[in-house]
Amino acid sequence: MDDSSLLTLVSLFFLALVAGTVDAMAGGGGLLTVPGLMATGLDPISVFATNKVQGIFSPLSASVHFWRNGKLNLRENALPAVAAFLGGLGGAASLTLADPQILKAAVPYLLIAIALWILVSPKLGDVERKARIGAAACALTLIPLIAFYDGFFGPGTGTFFALSLVGLRGLTLHDATMRAKLYNFASNLGALSVFIFSGHIVWRFGLVMIAGMLIGGNIGARLVLKHGTALIKPLLVIVSVAMSLKLLFT
Repeated sequence: MDDSSLLTLVSLFFLALVAGTVDAMAGGGGLLTVPGLMATGLDPISVFATNKVQGIFSPLSASVHFWRNGKLNLRENALPAVAAFLGGLGGAASLTLADPQILKAAVPYLLIAIALWILVSPKLGDVERKARIGAAACALTLIPLIAFYDGFFGPGTGTFFALSLVGLRGLTLHDATMRAKLYNFASNLGALSVFIFSGHIVWRFGLVMIAGMLIGGNIGARLVLKHGTALIKPLLVIVSVAMSLKLLFT
């Protein structure tokens, strides 16, 4: 391995560590990892495929940490997690049938709307509210729909999961963020189930980034448990605006 190859691997490790930390708290880790992988010269399909390899580990690491601390009930969240897996699988399979640029045009404006919603609702997600949709209905409609988007395109999935759970299920932002990590892991795993047989995954990049994502996901989960919504809300705004600008001007 030459020096340039080693530098690339080291850079991807630290990039994944930072992305995993941010992703565990507010989502949006792909905002860093996708451009990082593109900078290596990979073709777009290989970028998406390799990104899913490491992309499952930040939400996995965060979910395990929340579960070990008694904050995430796996049995209660089994149905939405399975629905998210199937949605992610379907979205990735659909990449060959439609153009992701269609979503790229619309998503930035949705992310900006989310940022504005958080800014004008200072008490958003501070306390539980009455649910507008039942748990089963949410698991069978909203969750797989967002997961399908994750498999098909992806940016902002964790944010969409969390804010949807706050707005429609009445959860606190703290609780919604922890559940969103499990659903995001499941949707990424579903998408990876498609990509793993495509031959486009660059494993040396993916494996190095997995290590960074695992460490970053654990750090982010600890910060969520320690600081709660006081840290999550500003990060959601920053990440949403950053993703919007990135999608609008690339």
